[in-house]
Amino acid sequence: MKWTANDVDMYEKERQYIDTAVIPLIPLTLSEGAKAAVSGGEFVQLLTSEIERQLKGRLFLLPPFAYFTAEEQSARTERLNDWTSQLKESGLHHVFYVTGDRAWKEYEPDLLGELFLLPVVPFEHMDEAYKRQIVHDQTSKLLNAFISRWT
Repeated sequence: MKWTANDVDMYEKERQYIDTAVIPLIPLTLSEGAKAAVSGGEFVQLLTSEIERQLKGRLFLLPPFAYFTAEEQSARTERLNDWTSQLKESGLHHVFYVTGDRAWKEYEPDLLGELFLLPVVPFEHMDEAYKRQIVHDQTSKLLNAFISRWT
C-alpha cells in the first residue's frame, strides 16, 4: 500500500495483515553531487514502488524520508528512529529502510529498523530494455531480502 487516501482506508480495514513499513531514504543537496543524489533517489523510489506493487497488502510504502546531505548524520539517525518508534507503536513490526546513500552504513547499528543499501545505477543514458532488466534484478534481490526477514 502507498501513502494515499484509498490505501489508508484499506490499511485501516486490514491492519492485522500489514506488519511492514518501507521507507525510502532520499538525500537532498543543491551543491556538488546534486545530480548523483537525485539519480540515486529516483532509483530507490522506482524500486520501492515496484516492491509495493508486488507485495501490496503486506507492506506499507511510506513517503520518502528526505534529508539534506549537510545535516549531521546523528541528527538524521535520531529523526529516522523517531519515525520508526512511532511506526512500531502503531503495530508495524518490521521497518525497512531502502537507500543508495552509503553514509547510512556507518550508523546502521544505531538504527531501530533494517537498512537495505542498494547499488545506485544511473539510468540517464541507459537503454530502456536494460533499465527494466536492472530494476527486475534489484527488485528480486530486495524481495528475497524482505521475505527472509519475515521468516
